[in-house]
Amino acid sequence: MTDLIIQEEKIIERILTMELVRVTERAAVSAARLRGRGDEKAADQAAVDAMRRELNRLPIEGTIVIGEGERDEAPMLFIGEKVGAGNGPKVDIAVDPLEGTTLCAKNMPGSIAVMAMARAGSLLNAPDVYMDKIAIGPGYASGVVDLDMSAEENVRSLAKAKGVKPSDITVLILDRPRHAHLIEGCRKAGASVMFITDGDVAGVIFTAQPAQTGVDMYIGTGGAPEGVLAAGALRCVGGQMQGRLILDSEAKRERALKMGIRDPKKKYDMKELASGDVIVCATGVTDGALLKGVRLGKDIIETETVIYRSFTGTVRRVQAEHREMEKFKLD
Repeated sequence: MTDLIIQEEKIIERILTMELVRVTERAAVSAARLRGRGDEKAADQAAVDAMRRELNRLPIEGTIVIGEGERDEAPMLFIGEKVGAGNGPKVDIAVDPLEGTTLCAKNMPGSIAVMAMARAGSLLNAPDVYMDKIAIGPGYASGVVDLDMSAEENVRSLAKAKGVKPSDITVLILDRPRHAHLIEGCRKAGASVMFITDGDVAGVIFTAQPAQTGVDMYIGTGGAPEGVLAAGALRCVGGQMQGRLILDSEAKRERALKMGIRDPKKKYDMKELASGDVIVCATGVTDGALLKGVRLGKDIIETETVIYRSFTGTVRRVQAEHREMEKFKLD
């Protein structure tokens, strides 16, 4: 690593502490004001606007490499958008300003504002498409689970590696009709299936702490942005993950090719999805197993944020009380 890269890493580390916390805090608070209103688009837009404002205040030359859409879908934080004040290091940014828009709109548990940042060239630059994903926690040899294996095979392989019966394995799956074959395979192997309605970034992270969450494996199809964000977080806390972009049309394959993806069937491991020193920051919008939601008090706003850093394996939790009420309202 050159002196310039080392210097950039140190700058990024300094930026990606309280500065990144503020980015996701503002997005979470803006979305939280619309909890339970039944308007997913309005809540998502509020989070996007707040996140963009805060990102543009950071002393970085940032590029959104994983976002909510592409250039023609602005005002979302689109892939290729430049953010930051332009007077600092070049960085890749992956965002999901409001993961779990439905959860927020219905005031259900688990909605978060989340983003990741790393030195330029570190995060997978991919179109906003679906991704097949599989993840497990730390302590296993490479190759214990694999996207090219069936759900039943993955359950049996993980159980053998863990030294338990398949019936002792719990698999977390996003509750969608498209996952019927995965659910059937897991249950055929004897595993227990736990469902989530939205929010697979947190779902992947849950595999890193099976003793606390009861989750041994995550499997299923979800958004590519969430896949990159989850890979960055899992690298910090330990585990394994694979992802494969679903490029099932010529238009999607052409878009991917323009972004440098030459093999549309490539299976990415965790470090290919998020390499180098990655920092992931998430703030709770609604209460969930990962984070407490925003508390909108009369005089104080309370937030809870978790920050992961892959280089050191550090996990920090920030519980904040905000008294700059007028600033939050103006933002």
